[in-house]
Amino acid sequence: MKAARIYAEKDVRVEDVEVKEVGAKDVKVEVAWTGICGSDLHAYSHFIGIPTEEHPISKRQAPLTLGHEFSGTVTEVGSDVTAFEPGDRVCIEPNLRCGECKECREGNYHLCRNSNAAFIGLADDGGFAEYCVMDEQYCHQIPDNMTLEQAALVEPTAVTYHGVDSAGVKAGDAVLVTGAGPIGLLTVLSARAAGASKVFVSDVSKERLALAESFGFVKALNPMEDDVIGIIMEDTNGDGVDVALECAGVQPTFDTCLEAIKRTGTVCVVAIFGQNPEINAFASTVKEATIKFSLAYSNIYDRVINLIASGQIPAEKVVTNKIKLDNVVEEGFELLLNDKSQSKILVSAK
Repeated sequence: MKAARIYAEKDVRVEDVEVKEVGAKDVKVEVAWTGICGSDLHAYSHFIGIPTEEHPISKRQAPLTLGHEFSGTVTEVGSDVTAFEPGDRVCIEPNLRCGECKECREGNYHLCRNSNAAFIGLADDGGFAEYCVMDEQYCHQIPDNMTLEQAALVEPTAVTYHGVDSAGVKAGDAVLVTGAGPIGLLTVLSARAAGASKVFVSDVSKERLALAESFGFVKALNPMEDDVIGIIMEDTNGDGVDVALECAGVQPTFDTCLEAIKRTGTVCVVAIFGQNPEINAFASTVKEATIKFSLAYSNIYDRVINLIASGQIPAEKVVTNKIKLDNVVEEGFELLLNDKSQSKILVSAK
């Protein structure tokens, strides 16, 4: 089959590979769509997150097939598989877990100590291929009223919904989202689904802010042109937002979140920071601020599937392009690195 495999920094090759044999508990999925994630870009541009030695769970190392945001149709199941059959349409919950450590036993499998936050498509063969074979535990069946394109967006939406849920966003809340990349935009949609009545989003990209504004309920702010804190305070009667969700991963946006929240407000960090942020302890103390960090997701996939299928989270609105697997480097990775007007690109193996 055809697959996009990573060998080293800036070295992704679309080539023919053997399809993995289907084990007793495995499901073989014909991949329909796979989203390009920021993690894929980090892997491509800096070889970050790719094991160079055998991973303790997947038993794999580079080269391997990228892609962890994907959907498809089951074509074959192992002898011990009972939850799926050929023809089932599925999306993949790709976070690798051992199932045996304390965190896994307690249901916090996204914090599996043996996985070290590894994923199918980063530490094992993933969805930038015609087929993917994996343990059935990583598959979720999707309803008839969900498209396979929507299903490929469940994974990044789950990241954002977990952040919104962890931050405690509730009906009537005012929320700030810093960063209007695909995760920021999906966080905006997840916050609205959770009941937020006012949603502000801050970014320096006019194209991404325009996409956020197209949702119809967002107040888009550009810190290069707007007094972000002043506008937020004016619109919240001087209180500030109840929750700020940090989706940019840089010091200035973290500072904006802390400044924007009300007294007793919450800052939830969804982004992964390249450099550790400094926290203004005094400013946090005088507000009795809660600062939380959110990693991936666990136990919410079925809820997110229903939210997208029902239209409560119209995740498809963040898609800006669809391309073929053969062109994943030039029209996918390179385009996203060089054109900040792009948001989510979906890749088809066909």
